[in-house]
Amino acid sequence: MEVNLISDTATRPTPAMLEAMFAAPVGDDVFRQDPTVNRLEETAAHRFGMEAALFCPSGTMTNQLAIKCHTQPLDEVVCEEKSHIYQYEGGVYSLLSGVSMNLLHGERGKVLPGQVTTAVKPAYDWLPRTRLLILENTCNKGGGSIYTHEEATAVVEEARQHGLAAHLDGARLFNALVETGESPAQWGQLFDSISICLSKGLGAPVGSLLLGTRELIDRARRYRKVFGGGMRQAGYLAAAGLYALDHHVARLRQDNQRARTLAATLVEQPYVASVETTESNICIFHLRHQSANAFLEVLKAEGILATPFGPRTVRFTTHLDVSEEQIAYVVERLQALAGRLAEAPARG
Repeated sequence: MEVNLISDTATRPTPAMLEAMFAAPVGDDVFRQDPTVNRLEETAAHRFGMEAALFCPSGTMTNQLAIKCHTQPLDEVVCEEKSHIYQYEGGVYSLLSGVSMNLLHGERGKVLPGQVTTAVKPAYDWLPRTRLLILENTCNKGGGSIYTHEEATAVVEEARQHGLAAHLDGARLFNALVETGESPAQWGQLFDSISICLSKGLGAPVGSLLLGTRELIDRARRYRKVFGGGMRQAGYLAAAGLYALDHHVARLRQDNQRARTLAATLVEQPYVASVETTESNICIFHLRHQSANAFLEVLKAEGILATPFGPRTVRFTTHLDVSEEQIAYVVERLQALAGRLAEAPARG
């Protein structure tokens, strides 16, 4: 048996999703003539109570479009140091938008009350202008940590007091919402722009959406084109996103629970030093003796694939293509490896 816990980006379209894709009416989206793309954008915007949305190839693009629309060169963006926009988007904010990052040391990737006020710079000629706050929910590098709406509101309102715009990197936002019971519209009312990913736990093969005001999305559409993100008959891909929003949101609870099952198993293993709090579909744990790479080689021999997240840190990510049977297999193998790994020397 092979179990792919590397990332929830590994999901493949279900047969029903493929059927929806093949049946999609399409046109040229650069000319705004693809009816399926238009319907996806309208559906997502309506669900979040926002004016408009823009379908893009990736979450990196939607995040960077938001930065481009909210800032000017020589501005700075405030975010937590574990944020995806800082850690995993190639530093492209400096290239495309000419901005710098003001990094906060929060808690598991979450900005804490009071930190934004401390971060905002005075209006001196030799300092960048603090212009934009970005939160990530759930935070990948924070172990899938969840902001509640109340927590996010406190931080965003603090940013508003200093004239900052607020963007939400909501790549895995729906993983949070199925746990908190909050609605997309609550989050749409809070932020100036939101990015959501369709190709992670929701199971679409490609695509993210940027949501915001009609004015912001019109600007973002032009930047999308010059960034190389204009797509033609993109409705085949948008149909997968529509299917995902209609059919794959509620089932994210299963992914979250399966990650917690893995966490509960890992915390009992002698070769594990600690397991980070597991709230959603990401489980991060730290090894006592072995390096992450050496441990992953042992798992690979058992048919279990995962990803290193530090010298002795590993990430498991559950998703649509990981079944209950596969989780049970991983649990059994993790337990069986206890005697073999407990006293293993550091190596790899």
